[in-house]
Amino acid sequence: MKAISIGSNGVEIIETSEPIPKVQQVLVKVFACGLNRSDLLETQGQSFGHTGGETKILGGEFAGEIVDCGAEVKNLKIGDKVMCRGGSGWAEYALAHYRRTIPINSDDLNWEQAATIQGNLQTMHDAIVTNGKFLSGKTVFIQGASSAVGLIGLQISKALGASLTIGSSMNDERRGKLKQFGADEVIDTGNENWLEALLEHTDGKGVDILVDMLSGNFVNKNMEATKINGHIINIGRLAGMNGDFDYDLHAKRRLNYIGTTGRTRSIDENEKVANLANKDLWHLVLEGKIRHHIDQVFPLNEAKYALNIMNENKHFGKLVLLIN
Repeated sequence: MKAISIGSNGVEIIETSEPIPKVQQVLVKVFACGLNRSDLLETQGQSFGHTGGETKILGGEFAGEIVDCGAEVKNLKIGDKVMCRGGSGWAEYALAHYRRTIPINSDDLNWEQAATIQGNLQTMHDAIVTNGKFLSGKTVFIQGASSAVGLIGLQISKALGASLTIGSSMNDERRGKLKQFGADEVIDTGNENWLEALLEHTDGKGVDILVDMLSGNFVNKNMEATKINGHIINIGRLAGMNGDFDYDLHAKRRLNYIGTTGRTRSIDENEKVANLANKDLWHLVLEGKIRHHIDQVFPLNEAKYALNIMNENKHFGKLVLLIN
């Protein structure tokens, strides 16, 4: 089968053997895969677990049709169309644990949406609702809102009844589109006065929930941008893995600063995150109130080119690979 691997020549398309499912895995004929920042970081030397035995295969999310099942797989069968989260998905065939595999229950969900919606839906529900303790009427700030996960965050906030949803982007053109996806106000975090702009929108109090995709030296302004006793949920570190943290400011504002990632979760934890997100939000997906904005679609053999677009931050929304 064809797959996208990281080898001595960097990202390349290779021929490799079809994987064989273990007892709790399904083998999926893949029709579409999503690109995520973790895939890009994998190509830059960080490890996010996208491996396939001795051959490192990229891809953390994909959709397709089950063609084989392990002996202990429950509630799934050969022929089911499914959405999967896991590793090594950028291939003609991929494995997924059956508890991280969700049947596609709508004819209106195309492969591009099916391959990508679960990852960002679960990430943002876990950030905003589970960790951010969201209730209708609260205020939410989504940093990096023009990313695929950011756009989903805006839609979730709006759909669940936030009284104010603020989105940010450092790109003028993309910032101008955010209100189409649920932002009530937009700000430019590339402007040194962005904190003042946010405080103006919140009567000087800050927001209840700040979804932090930047980190680095944004951390102290982020704390000032969050209401006393509010929640900052760290899901990304695009501005740096380390920063100058003002511990006294953190204490004075009595903030709940929470980091979250799927990389250290057990299968039980991952299943719980998925179940909670879909219980609250899947009907909104089926009603068309939450959908990915698909920016560009590429064939599998153009994966390297797609990664370059992501690296140069030239996209608005989601990048997808299709496999014929």
